[in-house]
Amino acid sequence: MGVIVLAVTLAVGVVIGLFLRHRDGRMRTVSAPASDQAPQERSPGEPSAGATVLTSEDIGAELGERATLVQFSTAFCQPCRATRVVLGEVARIVPGVRHVEIDAESRLDLVRRLGIMRTPTVLVLDRSGNVVKRASGRPRKVDVIAALGAVVDDDAPRPAAETSHEPSQHSDKV
Repeated sequence: MGVIVLAVTLAVGVVIGLFLRHRDGRMRTVSAPASDQAPQERSPGEPSAGATVLTSEDIGAELGERATLVQFSTAFCQPCRATRVVLGEVARIVPGVRHVEIDAESRLDLVRRLGIMRTPTVLVLDRSGNVVKRASGRPRKVDVIAALGAVVDDDAPRPAAETSHEPSQHSDKV
């Protein structure tokens, strides 16, 4: 009987481990809470009802011109270091994108408000500060670029005079 319990426990542990490994670092869309009311018309840049919006005051740095990558880290988090490198590279590659790193231990108010359970956690914000994508764990560079593609493609076309081809945004550590 003890061997059966051990085998079942081991099998359940393996399944849970594989599930967590599969989910680690995956970008997922952040959805607004369900509402009984019909969708309301809103102007571009205005958050949808129930959407999480972060301001430059919340993150301690200016939002990116087109998007912002917000990373929650802690001092001794090894995956946070690798995530910092990946997000910094993406911010340099994609014009108008800013990377902001926040020390989770010093911003517990924001961590609680956003439901951050582990580090690194990465949030992708559109130009207005709406949280549109989220990943817990170390994301892959290609997944971050794909998540930004959805945000940046949604931007309205800008006049040529405003378009800059040089990466003017940089990484900030808060």
